[in-house]
Amino acid sequence: MVSTTFMPSWVYTSAAVAARELSHYANRFWHPLAAAADLTAGSALTVELLGIPVLLTRPSGEGEVAPRAFVNRCPHRGVALQATGGTGAACRRLICPYHGWTYDLQGQLLAAARESDFLERFDRADWPLQALACRELGPLIWVALTADPLPLEHQLDLVLQEAADLFAIPRPLLARQQRPLACNWKLAHDNTLDDYHVAIAHPTTLHREQGPVRDYRHAFSAHGTLLATPHGQGTFYTFGLAPWTHLLLWPDQRLALISFLPRGSTAAPASALDQCSMDVWLFGPAALAAKAAGWMDDMQSFLEEDRRLVESAQRGYGSQLTPGPVHRLEQRIVQWQALYHRLMDLDSMHPG
Repeated sequence: MVSTTFMPSWVYTSAAVAARELSHYANRFWHPLAAAADLTAGSALTVELLGIPVLLTRPSGEGEVAPRAFVNRCPHRGVALQATGGTGAACRRLICPYHGWTYDLQGQLLAAARESDFLERFDRADWPLQALACRELGPLIWVALTADPLPLEHQLDLVLQEAADLFAIPRPLLARQQRPLACNWKLAHDNTLDDYHVAIAHPTTLHREQGPVRDYRHAFSAHGTLLATPHGQGTFYTFGLAPWTHLLLWPDQRLALISFLPRGSTAAPASALDQCSMDVWLFGPAALAAKAAGWMDDMQSFLEEDRRLVESAQRGYGSQLTPGPVHRLEQRIVQWQALYHRLMDLDSMHPG
């Protein structure tokens, strides 16, 4: 049964809740960290996830080789093996700039400088890079921070049930933009699940893309939600995915990914209470590359309308608001909130 009430406002303003989100919530799921097309065989790239430096590699070999993910630090003294940022670069070896420990793209230590001079017995096999769970599915590389996350196919169950063939089509990343938002990430995530506001707040932008409310079709699963609407000769899909991601699919093979990530780190989660980062990725056929800038401008038009709303809502929630009743077109919000409530074990926590 769908809940008829929203989460209380203290869940959005509590430092204790923010501190618990990594261990109880974010760690349960897979996170899209890179475009699969950006990581070719024999290359590596570095990214960051919730303050954790991550190194992605794709070893060379016959046939398709699966990507690998590691914590981006040398096991010897913790120095990053590669600087963060950029797209995948050709890389045969990973060499620590501090003491020259050298790794292959599978994360195995190949050599350490002056190995015979360690004070204790030294065995290269004892010093692999710390591996993270890593999968390639659709046009994305997904990484989990724990060894036993929810199966990725469960996390993406609605996508695979409703639009598996469309999702699976290989696509290059055409554009990407990140912007700060002055709100808790949950308010931004709630808003993107909110089908009640679209016709009112986005009459000339998103509403024209999604079409009239009478044509809305919703679907729900244990970990996701869907709004599907007619679009030309096909269907426009908007999936809400845990932990804080939205996947949009157009029948012309365009794909957009919008995530709202806490701005705090594992060391300072409370700094995420009133700020987050909106990350927008646009994928599509290479033939659309010339139109990617215009497409991004169109996306940012309605996202800017949303920015004003969610930043205003942040101020409202900070004044100890008691949220009002749930509308039929807000059921995707409370569906997700029920999942968050259960995983966070909010019943064991208290306001403040």
